[in-house]
Parts: sequence; structure tokens; C-alpha cells
Amino acid sequence: VELGYKSPLKPLRQGKSKLVLISSNTPPLRKSEIEYYAMLANNNKSGSKTQVHHYAGTNSELGTACGKYFRVGVASVTDPGDSDICNSLSA
Repeated sequence: VELGYKSPLKPLRQGKSKLVLISSNTPPLRKSEIEYYAMLANNNKSGSKTQVHHYAGTNSELGTACGKYFRVGVASVTDPGDSDICNSLSA
């Protein structure tokens, strides 16, 4: 899991991100940039689909949901492991 704004961009550009969570109070320009990179990753022939989920809470709440004591505007999941987070959000 990559947290922050700049850290998730690299795996997102490489097409390695499976899921991107964006908090509700992320600035619109950053939201559109993340969504654009996700769209490019989906159009790439890498075969992996990147899902973008707009988290209903603020960046403070997203940080708490990630188990951190700081604000998180964007979180990128590259390896979901045994969890079914990607499947549960698509349903």
C-alpha cells in the first residue's frame, strides 16, 4: 500500500496499482490527475485493471482507516494479498 499523493503515482503509472482510494477533500486537480493516470493504466496492455474509489470520508478519516496517525489523501493498493477489498468495491 502506498500512501500520500506522490508515492502512489509511480505504481499507478507502471500499471501495478489494483485499487486507488481518494479522500473526499482531495483537491479537484489532484483527483482528476489520479483518475487520468488510472484511465491510462486501464488502457495499457498490461492486463491489470486499476479501480478508483472515492472514499466518502476526509483525509483524516482515511488515514485512521489505514491505521495511521496522519492524514492520507490518496492510498494505492498494489498487492491486495488475501483480502477481498478489490472484489468487494466492484460489487
